[in-house]
Amino acid sequence: MKMKFLLVCVMTAAQGANLTAQVETEVPPVIPHAKPITMEHIKVHGTSLEGNLEGEAVDREVLVFLPPSYQKDRHRRYPVVYALHGYSIGAEQWTREIHVPQTIEGAFAQGAQEMIIVLPDSKTVYGGSMYSSSVTTGDFEDFIAHDLVSYIDAHYRTIPNRMARGLVGHSMGGYGATRIGMKHPDVFGSLYIMSPCCLSARLAGPSNPEFEKQVESVKTPADTANLPFLVRAQFATAAAWSPDPKRPPLYLDLPVKDGVAQPDVLAKWAANAPLAFVDQYIGNLRRYRAIAMDVGDQDGLRLDAGKLHEVLDNYGIANSFEIYHGTHTSAVADRFQNHVLPFFSRNLCFEERCQ
Repeated sequence: MKMKFLLVCVMTAAQGANLTAQVETEVPPVIPHAKPITMEHIKVHGTSLEGNLEGEAVDREVLVFLPPSYQKDRHRRYPVVYALHGYSIGAEQWTREIHVPQTIEGAFAQGAQEMIIVLPDSKTVYGGSMYSSSVTTGDFEDFIAHDLVSYIDAHYRTIPNRMARGLVGHSMGGYGATRIGMKHPDVFGSLYIMSPCCLSARLAGPSNPEFEKQVESVKTPADTANLPFLVRAQFATAAAWSPDPKRPPLYLDLPVKDGVAQPDVLAKWAANAPLAFVDQYIGNLRRYRAIAMDVGDQDGLRLDAGKLHEVLDNYGIANSFEIYHGTHTSAVADRFQNHVLPFFSRNLCFEERCQ
């Protein structure tokens, strides 16, 4: 079988925007007299990431945004929203795309109840962890759902209850919110999915000699640093979904070897597509107080997002779904301020004893 150009789910995000550099987003107007919030830059040890073969940092950068009243009202406890960034960027860069702290301050000024916002950094040597569990990258799924949540509960005045925890993510982070949300309803109580990538895996297009040449040129992880988005994304996906502890120094299996498609690898990738495994987690999804999803009308990911919405509808799981005017990234700051945080304000538990 001649090698075909593999267009896997993570790459379809490129249809909506140029993701190889800092993107431009529409910035909501500054809300007059909005009270300032506090940002803390911390590191959280990831027990779940220990021993990863890729050499990824086990102590992860995390940004924590504390609401205006946090320093004044020393006895008050707060719900927490965990917000996951997309592929090729880290938490620091995502702060500029969603324009925090401005958008958080704006949401509070417009009536959203005060909460703690946490942005963990899950960028890897290939540009992204896929928020998955792999001996190569480390178990980023459990890092988010367990290590990070446990640390935040231990070090901040949180309401340590699933109904007081929200999970949101954009693009690769939207995939992460979908995947982690399906598997960990014992940890989170409300779920918001923004422009999720990677809901289904796919093959597309004819042979692409240049792409194949670039893939074959990679001998070490460092070799991918300056490669195009699509090539790097394939290595990130393989590291997350087809790890191979017997293949140093990359420790992964690619979907094509010596010009021949590898069905076993492709099957592993397909097994990590939420549209393939969602039916196994319907009972978990029913436990959420609220689920919301949105995507731009000019985003190549809108079709798969619509399919996930249809699955939830077919099972009678209450969820909201909005297709708004915009590309993959153009409205993400506005959505975060005027839709995401108000959603959690309505649906999280703000009492210390949550039911």
